[in-house]
Amino acid sequence: MGRLARTEGLTEIQEEILKTVRKFVDEKIIPVATDLEHKDEYPTEIIEGLKELGIFGLTIPEEFGGLGESVLTYALVVEEIARGWMSVSGVINTHFMVAYLLMNHGTEEQKQKYLPGMATGEVRGAFSMSEPGLGSDVAATKTKAVKGDDGNYTIDGQKMWLTNGGTSTLVALLVKTDEGAESVYKNMTTFLVEKTPGFGETAQGVTIPGKLDKMGYKGVETTEMILEKHKISAEQILGGVPGKGFFQMMDGIEVGRVNVAARACGLALRGFELGVAYAQQRETFGKKIAEHQAILFRLADMGTKVEVSHTMMVRAARMKDTGERVDVEAGMAKMVAAEYANEVVEDSFRIHGGYGYSKEYEIERLMREVKFMLIGEGTSDIQKMIIGRSLLKDYKL
Repeated sequence: MGRLARTEGLTEIQEEILKTVRKFVDEKIIPVATDLEHKDEYPTEIIEGLKELGIFGLTIPEEFGGLGESVLTYALVVEEIARGWMSVSGVINTHFMVAYLLMNHGTEEQKQKYLPGMATGEVRGAFSMSEPGLGSDVAATKTKAVKGDDGNYTIDGQKMWLTNGGTSTLVALLVKTDEGAESVYKNMTTFLVEKTPGFGETAQGVTIPGKLDKMGYKGVETTEMILEKHKISAEQILGGVPGKGFFQMMDGIEVGRVNVAARACGLALRGFELGVAYAQQRETFGKKIAEHQAILFRLADMGTKVEVSHTMMVRAARMKDTGERVDVEAGMAKMVAAEYANEVVEDSFRIHGGYGYSKEYEIERLMREVKFMLIGEGTSDIQKMIIGRSLLKDYKL
């Protein structure tokens, strides 16, 4: 391991976890990632290996069978996994976000019901806000839950971009409910929807049509979710009280943005590793291309961007662990890490020259995967709006 992307002040347990995950990534993920990605094949053996390591329960408290680790530990593990194959980190992310929502907003009964199974990976989580026709405009959500005379609900609508949509068994679903509040944000509720793994009708009134074909982020399935008169108990409302869904989801999204920043950091680090290695092997005009000033300057820029991204991601994760609101810090980390990851991976692609365009080289996969960082958990433009508005409040005249 080189000097880049190191984290100061970690405990011995954190260091041991990262060492174990790094070894797993080097031995079990990197050698097979490109082949599985090209086949768009679900990484079953890799996921089973992560289950055995306890990664699915990384942040879940020990009382529920997890490891009880911090958001920082989780983010650093995600960075390592994304360095091997970004898609695998996506499998972990949505699962963790649902566990996070349960830990911080669930009732005691909901925690007891779901967290032990989530810690082992037996219960697999998915997170659903987006819909066709809307992305970050959460207020425009059309999927609606109508309360019946018996106090339970019927949900109708269509959701989009569910990571783990097929393999998940528990979906945190944001819908509109009529709570009589003037603000649309207080008329939204998060439901915990149970389903079986697979495609087609996976629960009464719940259909997962199939995998969406994507340019990258392959292996892991991304799906739609169609709800037609899905009957659900009021007991499945996250936290037991309707009308709090938007605020619960925004808390989860802050963690999601730290996660995407961590994924981008992992991609940037791997792009740098591939570029610096190739530059020391390829010869032109009688010397290694790393000895040409143009390549040397490019490597210097790449390394600096890796370091800046990692530092901002770590700061946001540490702040989230304190319980502070980190909409600005998470947004900044996500935006910078995503933009820099794209630049670093493209520079590595340029260093590879014509070979970078070949599917035989790993950098070709990274070029497609890294584009997702620009849009996942809110585009860079959305991050700038969030950051700008918050800064205006802080520095108001």
